[in-house]
Amino acid sequence: MTFSYVSHLYCPKCEAKHSAQAAVQCCSCGSPLLVRYRLEELKSSLDRSELAARTERSLWRYHELLPVERANNVVTLGEGGTPLLRMPKLGSGMGIPHLLMKDEGIVPTGSFKARGAAVGVSKAKELGVRELAMPTNGNAGAAWALYAARAGIRATVVMPTDAPEITRKECAAAGARLYLVDGLISDAGKIVAQAIAEEGLYDASTLKEPYRIEGKKTMGLEIAEQLNWRLPDVILYPTGGGVGLIGLFKAFRELQALGWVQGQLPRLVAVQAEGCAPIVQAWKEKKTESAFWPASSTVAFGINVPKALGDFLVLDAIYRTDGCAVAVDDRTLLCEQLRVAGEEGAFVCPEGAAAFAAARLLRSSGWIREEETVVVLNTGSGVKYPNTVQAAPPVLQPGERLSDRGEPWLRPPDDQAGGQKREPLP
Repeated sequence: MTFSYVSHLYCPKCEAKHSAQAAVQCCSCGSPLLVRYRLEELKSSLDRSELAARTERSLWRYHELLPVERANNVVTLGEGGTPLLRMPKLGSGMGIPHLLMKDEGIVPTGSFKARGAAVGVSKAKELGVRELAMPTNGNAGAAWALYAARAGIRATVVMPTDAPEITRKECAAAGARLYLVDGLISDAGKIVAQAIAEEGLYDASTLKEPYRIEGKKTMGLEIAEQLNWRLPDVILYPTGGGVGLIGLFKAFRELQALGWVQGQLPRLVAVQAEGCAPIVQAWKEKKTESAFWPASSTVAFGINVPKALGDFLVLDAIYRTDGCAVAVDDRTLLCEQLRVAGEEGAFVCPEGAAAFAAARLLRSSGWIREEETVVVLNTGSGVKYPNTVQAAPPVLQPGERLSDRGEPWLRPPDDQAGGQKREPLP
């Protein structure tokens, strides 16, 4: 049986076609490239009911809809297959009784970036790539460095000095050639572009290779299968480069073409931080592309992307699903992070917390209705961002009683969230 039904690469701007058997980066017009599959052929060869019998629980259970053509080129650490969890306490407080969380914090490398790295590195291996390079805000670089190590590919990674420290340690542990830049991811991107031009490296930057999207789209395939092929009404996604949102839209369009889902697509919501909200601003102004966001800053470091190469694809997905774009301030998202952990026991990343906070705002405005099924994407583990929470547990001496000391307290860091004190911990 055919392992992959990949057909070719195509440009969403000029519609040019490119081979999926060659190491192609962007289109000659400068646009990112997307992967097209032989969906009519696949439709007649595979029924969605056959997936239920598959024992493979990783994202590779959908290998026919992924671009790697030979199974022996798959590079995997068991990524994908994440749970779709009900959030009853949080949902009740928001007025969204059908609130669900797609929890990407439990995948290898601790973030959803593992999905894009798994498929991107696997295809790079298939194409004969020996060394890749990329700029990163942290988690993507860590994921690509680790998967590249497993594939025997050398990785060069450049990240801002403010990126989460654990991500640089992951890169170093994987043996990547790691550099820090005293600036933003856009500055890292310029340095990487120069190295690629001078050294002939494979460019693994966001949307400068076509396959990261394919890994991210499997979140949408999983959501559909987990809901018994009934799509939710709303999906909220923390948006920096926006690859995951583009991937979700692509997944649902492909499932429609296969006849595996029917009805309206979920309204897609791009969630950004107020300190870096180019997509939100473009959506408010009904534009098709965003402007560079100067002096961007947010504790949700993964979405601190002042200008996304695929912004036009993100905005197109929002417009075509009647979605929207929402910005959340740092104090609000950090307080939401504590609320999610305290009520549901899930220590989500600050980007995921921003998406929960956005759901709360959209429900209060009436944009989300009470009866709707809403999925929030938590894109990583809060453990990777230890500085977003401050705890001050009392120190007991041997033999002291608990009552001898005051109650513990927990709050977001003073300089990031106004130092507002939370209720004492039980």
